[in-house]
Amino acid sequence: MKIKDVMNGGWPLFSFEFFPPKDDAGAISLFETIANLKELRPAYVSVTYGAGGSTRRKTIDITKRIKHEIGLEAMAHLTCVGHGREEILPLLDELEQAGIENIMALRGDPPQSESSFVPHPDGFRYADGLVSFIRSRKNFCLGVAGYPEVHPEAASKDADLANLKRKVEAGGDFVVTQLFFEPRDYFDFVERAGKVGIKAPIVPGIMPVTNVAQIKRFTQMCGAKLPSPLLAKLEAVDGDPKAVAQVGIEHATRQCQELLRGGAPGIHFYTLNKSHATRTILSSLSPS
Repeated sequence: MKIKDVMNGGWPLFSFEFFPPKDDAGAISLFETIANLKELRPAYVSVTYGAGGSTRRKTIDITKRIKHEIGLEAMAHLTCVGHGREEILPLLDELEQAGIENIMALRGDPPQSESSFVPHPDGFRYADGLVSFIRSRKNFCLGVAGYPEVHPEAASKDADLANLKRKVEAGGDFVVTQLFFEPRDYFDFVERAGKVGIKAPIVPGIMPVTNVAQIKRFTQMCGAKLPSPLLAKLEAVDGDPKAVAQVGIEHATRQCQELLRGGAPGIHFYTLNKSHATRTILSSLSPS
């Protein structure tokens, strides 16, 4: 099933994102989480790709297991980092042969040992090149990333939006946003995207806060900002994991409610391989 096809159904879609665990214990925990969330009937789930392509094998294997063992539609992330065209083609063949129909095509983050992104000599500097390459050879449904608060490496909001437009014009079928905390940032982003001719659906990506130090680190990496009132509430209960999670869940629930009322086509949850926050939020959004 191609994600773009179910997006035409006219109702909000919910999806979950997971990352490949580091060890066997993490893998067991991950699949327990996925099984726990399956009953919430996500439209699809996605599996990330580690910095520098470090989880390539795990990403593909987990995506295939989710599709065939758990029975959920799965989307594999694929990045430009460390891969040339001749390395990417076999990955596409393997995913195609496994019945995976959806790919999130990203530039990706450089390895921690590198301060800036350096493309493979036979690879791509930007995600639009990867999108175009996949589109010219295969019939995958392709997701691309968008940044409501601007990519940290972009020269400006306009330049960042121009990059997004290139990705969509190269063959991106839908957009999933980086995490953000103010609904107006999403709505402003969607409005600006429409004005430059981006017609692909733009799905807001939401990360419920469960750890204060962690979310500070994430926002610094991706260029998102924590609203001062939210940050104050989080810091007031820092050291009490349950209280932090409660503040994060309450904020994310209000955020999702406002996004859906405003016409967002769905919500993509960054789960951090845990189920409690996502389950709690979804139960508030859809009591049935």
